[in-house]
Amino acid sequence: MALNKSMHPRNRYKDKPPDFAYLASKYPDFQQHVHTSLTGKPIVNFKEPEAVRALTCTLLKEDFGLTIEIPLERLIPTVPLRLNYIHWVEDLIDGQKQPRRGIDIGTGASCIYPLLGATMNGWYFLATEVDDICFDYATKNVEQNNLSDLVKVVKVPQKTLLMDALKEETEMVYDFCMCNPPFFANQLEAKGVNSRNSRRPPPSSVNTGGVTEIMAEGGELEFVKRIIHDSLQLKKPLPLSSFDLCSKVHARLLAANTSNRYSLVNMDSPFCRWYSCMLGKKCSLAPLKEELRKQGVPKVTHTEFCQGRTMRWALAWSFYDDVVVPSPPSKKCKLEKARKPLSFTMPEAGLKELQAKASALGCTCRSPVDSLTVLVEKTLTELRVLHKRVPCKKEEQSLFLTAVENTWIHGRQKRREQKRQLRELPRAPHCAGTTSQTTVTAGAPETSPTSQNQLTTAENSSSQDENAESKSTPADEPGKEVTESMTGEQKEAPEKVTGEDVDMESSTCTETGQEADLKETPAAASETPSKQPVSPGTVKHFLFKCLLNVIQEQSDVVIEMHWVEGLNRDLMNQLCTYLKNTLLKTVAKS
Repeated sequence: MALNKSMHPRNRYKDKPPDFAYLASKYPDFQQHVHTSLTGKPIVNFKEPEAVRALTCTLLKEDFGLTIEIPLERLIPTVPLRLNYIHWVEDLIDGQKQPRRGIDIGTGASCIYPLLGATMNGWYFLATEVDDICFDYATKNVEQNNLSDLVKVVKVPQKTLLMDALKEETEMVYDFCMCNPPFFANQLEAKGVNSRNSRRPPPSSVNTGGVTEIMAEGGELEFVKRIIHDSLQLKKPLPLSSFDLCSKVHARLLAANTSNRYSLVNMDSPFCRWYSCMLGKKCSLAPLKEELRKQGVPKVTHTEFCQGRTMRWALAWSFYDDVVVPSPPSKKCKLEKARKPLSFTMPEAGLKELQAKASALGCTCRSPVDSLTVLVEKTLTELRVLHKRVPCKKEEQSLFLTAVENTWIHGRQKRREQKRQLRELPRAPHCAGTTSQTTVTAGAPETSPTSQNQLTTAENSSSQDENAESKSTPADEPGKEVTESMTGEQKEAPEKVTGEDVDMESSTCTETGQEADLKETPAAASETPSKQPVSPGTVKHFLFKCLLNVIQEQSDVVIEMHWVEGLNRDLMNQLCTYLKNTLLKTVAKS
């Protein structure tokens, strides 16, 4: 029963659904429709009309002491859903301290709304019905439950709603009007051919309603619009003949002697305090609310009814100024399900290597948790992920992380680009120095025309190189520009050039001042954040925030990352994978 948690708070079936096993053991008529699933759970096939009828009759008998009969060829109501409507009407009329009087338009064969309202709250009902079979069964159900003094069933002509049905009841002020209108406009809609989304699964229960119960001209939308127009007509004072006037005086005297069983209408007051209806299609709600707005109805509210996999929508309106309008259901934000944190485990076998690495970084703690925390903090600092330690349990460490930029993806591509740039920078001075050395060496041999030619060639090349140097090395301006541009790129780009990378690429040539600056630049860049630390909580623009926990579990250490907020959980997943791979590489190198 997927939607039971959204049922009316007072619905008895909200937290305690019917116990099929218990009901089957107590009621033999219901027992034959209860089967056992493969898991041993008692179930009922709601596509069998006999099973649905048996369940409805059993629940009414068990929980409300009502005995009813329903023909299979007429609509079989579900008790929890109808109970939702009754409880909502209770909210509309604000309590049940004094006798209340209501109208049920199209009461059906079960007459379920009047029977429930009269049994639970002592309400008086005028129930109307157009179908002969439904009228006979409704009358019989009222009589056999001894509720004839509270419920009056009236047979009305086809297409009759309020105006014609209440000719003899114009002296009464009703507290509410209920209606479960026919949902469909034709047979195709009733069968779901042109009204049901093809992606939706088929209905889980059977529809046994008669033609007048499930179909009406224009469907439920036009049906309720007619009720709205009738309510507007009943809002106006009704003309009275002399006979009606005498009847009115007689009714007043009668009401005075019957303990306020009936409330007499004020000629300037509307006929009913609350009009309501239950809708089977959500798409009908907005047009009806718009119709009420156009007609200037002052008080309008709506709600939702939930039961099992069934949703219904209810609409109510009133012309009275003193009624209390219940708040419609709030548009609840879909609460994100509590998700498990992202986590990975560092086994005991690799903790010694990680502790040794942490000790080399200056960590004096012997706890594996503290050692891993130091290594994680080092990696986060390199990635420029803001982090700070927060209070946590004993034998744990917690870091609050704020990622401002994505610096953990495409690492291999970034390292290649760094190496390529480093290879290109020292080539110009490196080649010039080699050429000059070659020139000096070539000048040593004497005699031999061949040697002389080689010397001449070497001198020519040397002079050309010197000219090239003279053009390119005044104050080494181009080199400085490249170095400055590289430094700017390193400040802006996520990757960092480490000293190890520079040493690997420096080859055998002598370091120039520019290369020394290039080595010092990353160190200076890495020191900049430490001089001006930024609190993770003060950052306005970020990718995501999360809580990282380092936990000791027996002999292993587990690292968990709990999502707090941000753009995308995939980014946290990427960072988690990066941290895991970094720690595993540290273990492998050791």
